Amino acid sequence: MAALNDLLPKAAVRLDVRVADWQEAIRAAGGLLVETGATTDDYTAEMIRNVEENGPYLVIAPGFAFAHARPSPAVLRTGMSWVRLEQPVEFGHESNDPVHLVVGLAAEDSGAHTAAMAALAQLLADPATTQALQDAADAEALLAVLAGPDGERDDRGQEETVGEQAGDERRAGNAQPVSEKAVHKILTVCGNGVGTSLFLKNTLEQVLDRWGWSRHVTVEATDTISAKGKASEAVAILTSREIARTLGEIGVPVKVVEDFTSGPEVDRILRDTYDV
Repeated sequence: MAALNDLLPKAAVRLDVRVADWQEAIRAAGGLLVETGATTDDYTAEMIRNVEENGPYLVIAPGFAFAHARPSPAVLRTGMSWVRLEQPVEFGHESNDPVHLVVGLAAEDSGAHTAAMAALAQLLADPATTQALQDAADAEALLAVLAGPDGERDDRGQEETVGEQAGDERRAGNAQPVSEKAVHKILTVCGNGVGTSLFLKNTLEQVLDRWGWSRHVTVEATDTISAKGKASEAVAILTSREIARTLGEIGVPVKVVEDFTSGPEVDRILRDTYDV
């Protein structure tokens, strides 16, 4: 699988870009994908149309939009772009506006970039790294932050999460884990199944690891159409507010996540799902 530094070349990074609105912000990210040979201009139009049709669900964390569309003939190869805005713009998201960072993704399929998305999700979940990315003086400095020294960053996050507390409760006999024989499925859902749902999948899997439930709960990232067909297999669906509205009533609990990179928020939702 492609690593983050394989998908984001220096030429696809622009810092302190001035734009008037969210459409221009996506055009800036899309233009870099075109310049670096990842897409044609049609893909930029598809990213904008994705927001127009599905709402600003791709604003997955405060100030951060993950622009993408479905794999299509407009994608020449899997690649990414990075646009830090000089002044933030509104995408229309209820809780995560305004946006100061737009990362563009062009994916040939749903699997080749999984490792890169997991790495990026972990980086953006760390406040110190996020600040360093915001402060980077140029593309070289930013890419150095993204590369990071292996093994030096604490993947446990900035604080003890509720999930870690739940582990303590289980040891004290105050909470019931999933049955040793049970294998549950949770779906993380976005409009296209190749971008934001992978971010949320990674965050949820980190929480499950801390709980010690990874053997008993599997997580699948998927799109809105597929989610409706797979809902009967799942104990819950985690997604954005916009996608939850699109899904409607589908027979299983649909849990809204505001910040897809927040372990504590996902942790609270998991506790609610299992009444822990």
